Amino acid sequence: MLTYPNIDPVAIALGPIKVHWYGLMYVISFIVAWWLGRRRAWRVGLSNDDIGDLIFYVALGVVLGGRAGYALFYGTEQLLANPLWLFMIWDGGMSFHGGLIGVLIAVWLFARRRRLGFFQLTDFIAPMVPVGLGAGRIGNFINHELPGRVTELPWGMVFPQLGGPPRHPSSLYEALLEGLVLFVILWWVSSRPRRRGLVSGLFLLLYGVFRFGVEFVRLPDPQLGFIAFDWLTMGMLLTLPMMIAGIALIVWSRRQSVDYPPASEPQPA
Repeated sequence: MLTYPNIDPVAIALGPIKVHWYGLMYVISFIVAWWLGRRRAWRVGLSNDDIGDLIFYVALGVVLGGRAGYALFYGTEQLLANPLWLFMIWDGGMSFHGGLIGVLIAVWLFARRRRLGFFQLTDFIAPMVPVGLGAGRIGNFINHELPGRVTELPWGMVFPQLGGPPRHPSSLYEALLEGLVLFVILWWVSSRPRRRGLVSGLFLLLYGVFRFGVEFVRLPDPQLGFIAFDWLTMGMLLTLPMMIAGIALIVWSRRQSVDYPPASEPQPA
């Protein structure tokens, strides 16, 4: 059994002002995505300033969509009891699937404004998304969130708020799979010109497979429990359409043209 690290969820405290690691992880992920995006901006005809605007659109989509998705998918009773709870972001609760919908809307708006193809832009963004996913799961781990089910494996941990037997550190599994592994695969695949939609489809499929698998060792959300069959969770249910859409998009991409970037990368002035 491993010892659960005693990390204060508050990273910085200046009087009444407190900065939590979870929120800091969002900031770090947006900065890293901005840096990565600038390295490849020329491939889709965007300037460095355009990348800043794109990250702003995506950040709004993540926060607004993530909160709304959590309220609709996981906090329906709280939302119906108090509709203003939707805006109480300090009360916690963000949904990846809601954030994904928010990001897709934001990307559609940005692509329309810049006259870019929607899937051309999603293919560009997809390799950067795992950075935020991995950072967010590390933030969950520091916050003692997303505990796993009981395990006898040597890397099991006793979660402070649960006590009792050791459990799977499921948030770290997700940080590894949905963060590092998914980033390496997508960054490598997108390192050369690909048919439009392929990278986006791979993201949806692989994230879905990783998330679906980890759900078997992660505790279901306490307010929902198992949705059906004593094993199906809300995370699994929301992930199934992603995997189906990913497969469909990969098949569709086979009939699309390859998005070749400009003939040469612009040299710095």
